[in-house]
Amino acid sequence: MVEPHRAHAEIHERAHLLSVEAVAAGLGVDPGTGLRPAEHEERLARHGPNALPTARPRSLPARLLEPFLDVMVLVLLAAAGVAFALGERTDAVVILVIVVLNALIGLVQEWKADRALLALQQLAAPQACVRRDGQPQQVQAHDLVPGDLVLLEAGNLVPADLRLSSVAQLRVDESTLTGESVTVDKHAQALSPPPGSDGASLALGDRLNMAFKGTMITHGRAEGLVVATGAGTQLGQVASLLGSSGRRSTPLQRRLAAFGRRLSVVVLGICVVVFFTGVLLRDESPWTMALTAISLAVAAIPEALPAVVTVLLALGARRMVQGQALVRRLPAVETLGSVSTICSDKTGTLTLNRMQVSAALTSLDEAPASRTADAALWRAAVLCNDAQPAPHRRAGAERWSEHTPSAWIGDPTETALLDGAAARDLPIEPLRARLPRAHEWPFDADRKRMSTLHRTGHGWLALTKGAPEAVLPRCIATDTGGEVELQAWLERARQLAGQGLRVLALAQRRHEADRHPQDESADQAERQLELLGLIALIDPPRPEARAAVAECLAAGITPVMITGDHPATALAIAAQLGLLDPGQQPPQVLTGADLGRMDEAELGARVEDVRVYARVDPAQKIRIVQALQARGRHVAMTGDGVNDAPALKAADIGVAMGRNGTDVAREAASLVLLDDHFATIVTAVREGRRIFDNIRKFIRYAMTGNSGEIWTIFLAPLLGLPIPLLPIHILWINLVTDGLPGLALAAEAAEPGVMRRPPRPPGESLFAHGLWQHALWVGLLIAALCLGVHAWAIHDGQAHGQTMVFTVLTLAQMAHVLAIRSESVPMWRLGWRSNLPLHGAVALTFVMQMATLYVPWLQDIFHTEALSAAELLICLGCAATVAVAVEAEKAWRRR
Repeated sequence: MVEPHRAHAEIHERAHLLSVEAVAAGLGVDPGTGLRPAEHEERLARHGPNALPTARPRSLPARLLEPFLDVMVLVLLAAAGVAFALGERTDAVVILVIVVLNALIGLVQEWKADRALLALQQLAAPQACVRRDGQPQQVQAHDLVPGDLVLLEAGNLVPADLRLSSVAQLRVDESTLTGESVTVDKHAQALSPPPGSDGASLALGDRLNMAFKGTMITHGRAEGLVVATGAGTQLGQVASLLGSSGRRSTPLQRRLAAFGRRLSVVVLGICVVVFFTGVLLRDESPWTMALTAISLAVAAIPEALPAVVTVLLALGARRMVQGQALVRRLPAVETLGSVSTICSDKTGTLTLNRMQVSAALTSLDEAPASRTADAALWRAAVLCNDAQPAPHRRAGAERWSEHTPSAWIGDPTETALLDGAAARDLPIEPLRARLPRAHEWPFDADRKRMSTLHRTGHGWLALTKGAPEAVLPRCIATDTGGEVELQAWLERARQLAGQGLRVLALAQRRHEADRHPQDESADQAERQLELLGLIALIDPPRPEARAAVAECLAAGITPVMITGDHPATALAIAAQLGLLDPGQQPPQVLTGADLGRMDEAELGARVEDVRVYARVDPAQKIRIVQALQARGRHVAMTGDGVNDAPALKAADIGVAMGRNGTDVAREAASLVLLDDHFATIVTAVREGRRIFDNIRKFIRYAMTGNSGEIWTIFLAPLLGLPIPLLPIHILWINLVTDGLPGLALAAEAAEPGVMRRPPRPPGESLFAHGLWQHALWVGLLIAALCLGVHAWAIHDGQAHGQTMVFTVLTLAQMAHVLAIRSESVPMWRLGWRSNLPLHGAVALTFVMQMATLYVPWLQDIFHTEALSAAELLICLGCAATVAVAVEAEKAWRRR
């Protein structure tokens, strides 16, 4: 990385001691408008990308050497050396060529996996909001440079080390850097050095005007100037000391590696028996039997299985991106198939997140609102609102659709309020200019409301907006001076919510000019309010969500809605989606208040019956997740806010929103929905099941092929037959059958009933559902066919018999891979176009096998003889027998 400019490095060291103006001058930037594009490009070239130090990638020579360091491969190479010394030069060269080809195939597989994972990492790269040339814009965080002006809000991860230039109620979680779990209140004033110190060594936790890379904004908003990026940040300095831990293996890879170690012991034991049996019973050459045993061990020990699974998982994850699901952690791919409960947010996930004003009430009677009351209500809706004009807003664009750019950017509820005000011809921007915001008390999940303060010609105007049950109890009068009929207003809000509407209450409070309300806490400022009225909005269900819910139920997955909305609103939307259990009358719904009164035993007794949770705060999501997990459920949980992060981490699969989610939520999640749709979760579960099924098919294929080879070589001496395969045959079969055809199974389509079966238990063995038995009996069948043709053809010479076994074993494995494409559907119903890579791999393997039989110089290398048409038909008939036997097994299972 390019060394940071010395002047900028000095600014970084002392930024907390300098004023904003001094820091901006040192960085050569206008703190109001930010960098110009040309300045940014020049600084990016000078300082390099804003990236933490990473481990150096392994060199190509190191990657090429790694496969040759495996113990069994080293033994095989030693054997090739001995063969060369004994004059068996052809065998030695062929062994070396096959070992090198295997290494190259492994290198290509690793490269494909790395490329797929790199593509996923680039898609998951964090973004930052900056102001450049006076305009706010979203950029990749790794493009930040010293002098950039960054805009922060609750939910953001701080993308670089910043000197804060303006702050509004900012609180930061710095636990990732300092270890302190208590959030820190920040300000923008310069700090004074402690007595007797120059201040440069001030502890990070005491630098209250700085925001450091990797920390999390939990509350408020701020702007800050970038003073350090990448390795120059405080986090980068720590990362440089720690280095990189490298890629972690997934649970499935670890289980396969453990299985491979156990199987290796068994295979090595069999190889020892094969060696002594051949030498003692058949009087074979010790050298030949040693080379045979070593080749069998190399072929049968599945040392590459974890690496192949990495390729399958990575390619599956890359395919999931095309379905708008971004996998951030590879184990999520294998876990998705076990999900039995999906806890989903309502807004934007199950609904369109496109709010529209449905009704505005300023009184309880049905009479039309007075012009004054209506104007006051909509004035509050405009001013107590954080939505801003879209950069390219067109004149007169009051409403928007999924295909039309919005006139406003911000929270969907707030943009809908501005749409409603614009539809009523309210001059939004002139009103905001006439009554500018002087202070704010931002919305938070505990208060369920927000308030803003505005300077008027006669004093101060405080405006409050929030959930009716959070605002109405704080009102003492209406804006016309009448007494608030609290229960009547609450009942009216419940009626509207019962129709599936989202209801907001708006209120105001006037202050004299000599008051200082900005110094009050939110609780003090939001008292003795005048009620202005209610605004009801509707967010209709997504058209595809109902079908996705139905698919979940058919797949044995329970969809659960968790929302901060009113219970009646939640139930109305749930009913439209078909989410409620028809056997429950009335349907069960739990509120946050209900959860607060329940202990863990009570919640555990009811959690599996509840489909709707309303008025739930993020902290209560963790209790719901843990209660479901205690009942044996495998839980996917969606979330988008800062406070959702603990629940996302607690869930088996944390699912963050890609469009409206915060950086913190995405960092905590295993899966990111790029379109925020509930249907995308269901698509990801379906894809997860498909990927896991295909991994099991690959294991079934590899273990069955290895089983056939082992039984063939193990049983031949015991039955009085000569050695049926030469070492070169074993290595060739391992090369051409375990490679391309096995990997091509990854392209297999999902089973027809993949979403009509219950979820897979998380701890289920990879060899469940008869996989072990299948590998054993089909392997024995292949061995029986091989030994049968061996006994029949041996009278024409040992080389002829070995050629027949060699061919039957190869073709039988090709027939087997075609037959196991589906666990239930007959192979002739699948269609040859449904997996072209597999059919291409089988055809290529067949051509290569025929070449070893009929090309003269390959005959010399592989010690084969040309087979007659009748003999080739016999080999094909044996292969067809394997396919018929597997189809018979599938038919028996379908009964």
